[in-house]
Amino acid sequence: QVQLVESGGGLVQAGGSLRLSCAASGRAFSSYSLGWFRQAPGKERSFVGTIRWSSGRTYYAESVKGRFTISRDNAKNTVYLQMNGLKPEDTAVYYCAATPLDWLDYETYSHWGQGTQVTVSS
Repeated sequence: QVQLVESGGGLVQAGGSLRLSCAASGRAFSSYSLGWFRQAPGKERSFVGTIRWSSGRTYYAESVKGRFTISRDNAKNTVYLQMNGLKPEDTAVYYCAATPLDWLDYETYSHWGQGTQVTVSS
């Protein structure tokens, strides 16, 4: 049973930084990709970025490219989302999700965490 637990959300001023963590358990993730998604109030969930566990290769949405960085710690089975230069429009609930399939097909992410709130004040 795959379990994903996010942490690290909070309130930050515009221009600030936060690091979110996603602790993964329940199986070996070497063949998985772990992605970050977010959902702002009144909006649909959107893709933020993803990392292939085995290679560490990453891919980001244009809206966060250059500001957000995804990394993983194999020993801790944890994926991180480092968010710098935060903007009020980054305010959302952030979710991590896992897929063993096509890492760029967002419909394949079948395992989800509970989410963590990020609020950026102006």
